[in-house]
Amino acid sequence: MSKQDIKFNEEQQKEKDQPNDAPQKEEESAFHKAVTGPDKSALENEINLGKNQMTKRLQPSLNWKATDDFKKHKTSLRNTQEEKHGGRLEKSRLFISSGKAQLVRKSAYKTEEIVSESSSESEEDEEPPDHHQKANADLPSEYWQIQKLVKYLKGGNQTATVIALCSMKDFNLAQETCQLAIKDVGGLEVLINLLDTDEVKCKIGSLKILKEISHNPQIRRNIVDLGGLPIMVNILDSPHKSLKCLAAETIANVAKLRRARRVVRHHGGVTKLVTLLDCAQNSTEPAQSSLYEARDVEVARCGALALWSCSKSHANKEAILKAGGIPLLACLLKTSHENMLIPVVGTLQECASEKNYRAAIKAERIIENLVKNLNSENEQLQEHCAMAIYQCAEDEETRDLVRLHRGLKPLASLLNNTDNKKRLAAVTGAIWKCSISKENVTKFREYKAIETLVGLLTDQPEEVLVNVVGALGECCQEYENRVLIRKCGGIQPLVNLLVGINQALLVNVTKAVGACAAEPESMMIIDRLDGVRLLWSLLKNPHPDVKASAAWALCPCIQNAKLLLDMVGSPDEDLQEAAAGCISNIRRLALATEKARYT
Repeated sequence: MSKQDIKFNEEQQKEKDQPNDAPQKEEESAFHKAVTGPDKSALENEINLGKNQMTKRLQPSLNWKATDDFKKHKTSLRNTQEEKHGGRLEKSRLFISSGKAQLVRKSAYKTEEIVSESSSESEEDEEPPDHHQKANADLPSEYWQIQKLVKYLKGGNQTATVIALCSMKDFNLAQETCQLAIKDVGGLEVLINLLDTDEVKCKIGSLKILKEISHNPQIRRNIVDLGGLPIMVNILDSPHKSLKCLAAETIANVAKLRRARRVVRHHGGVTKLVTLLDCAQNSTEPAQSSLYEARDVEVARCGALALWSCSKSHANKEAILKAGGIPLLACLLKTSHENMLIPVVGTLQECASEKNYRAAIKAERIIENLVKNLNSENEQLQEHCAMAIYQCAEDEETRDLVRLHRGLKPLASLLNNTDNKKRLAAVTGAIWKCSISKENVTKFREYKAIETLVGLLTDQPEEVLVNVVGALGECCQEYENRVLIRKCGGIQPLVNLLVGINQALLVNVTKAVGACAAEPESMMIIDRLDGVRLLWSLLKNPHPDVKASAAWALCPCIQNAKLLLDMVGSPDEDLQEAAAGCISNIRRLALATEKARYT
């Protein structure tokens, strides 16, 4: 708050230097616009009184309770600056020192994150650099209006605070300008302090604003730095369901940051979020009330939304499992509310990457409901269900369950809708993993899925191609499917993919080409397209999996093409030596790969 005192005094001095009092009038009109009803005159007197007091000195409301760490940090920072500059605080130096303190905290966090957080987390979780406003002249009027409202939050009483919060909520907080206006004037500190009061209305107003602006990665980082997450975790125990929902939704936004997920777990937030999933346990009102049911469903939805963000961490996945989250998620999966199903399935999708979760998912009969929701009209729900099946289908029993619950046909049908690339990647991934079982491959052939997969070998993103080629590689293990792929014109696009650089794609495409090479007519096409040379060149690839897969693909090529055998019988000694070395290397790599698979 001392930082805001300095900034406010400097802005007062600027206003005194101006030739008229137009900004002061604009400040009054912007705030009074939100006031209506019989209390307008009384509120105007209170606000004017607050403004006179702020002219003397800016004082925080007595309702606010700043955290001890925050107050100590600000006090020590001010004393240091006064010693260096003879009692004068310089605005630019204050920001620099604060930034250094944040960097120290950040480095301390990152040491433990490497150990505790999952290595599979996406790069979008990385913290972006701060964006500073360049020129005041380029800022819109909303920027200054919001900053004036923040000043009323600091100096007003409870009623004025609530009105200022409502007025601030009326702005388009999805715009970055409005978000940074709150941050630049110290509004985040004020909003977080309001969460630690006993006034429910102030908490609700503050959380509504924090929920909107926490979509900004920069603000998410500031909320963590200011200690806002532990306060939000405590609010999850509140008897007010509206507060629970808002706190959980805000946590869901902030927990997209890696270190935020760690903070939530260390303060018991994962267990509290799992508790929110139990709709029956949250009830204090008659079960017959439809209003009660709607509120409980919303509480559970927000809890699932927060768990979805938190489940990107390996340690949090374990915490969800220990807290009994799987049975509750399985129960919620039976609901008909699509807005509930999406975060529930999203959480299951993240957790299904763990082996112990896959066992729990089978035990709770979740696969049946995942298959059922593949028939939904909601594309996002279809995507997450297919992705969850992709994760779980590593297990043979799960692949059989997908077939027994008639999930293969909707997966094959979704291949025809190629506009949504994220959903297409999830669907092709599920088909790939399910194709590991021969019984499922037979069903896919009946549903004409193989022909559709061949049509997806061109003009698709790499994440789709990896899955498509992987599925075709599994299907190619049967003679009927190899013939079908050749007749559909699939050999040439497969050979064309051998020149790529994506390691996962190269592993899958070499397997598919090698399987197709077992069929003589397909081998002729591969030979004509210079596929054998391309496979040989992949033996020099630095990735060991690519080398091994290329070596196995060359084995059927040698048997059918007779290229190397002709080279061995050549009168040229150098050519004979090269051919013999090729055969020896292929055999050695194939045996090494076989040994690695069994050890």
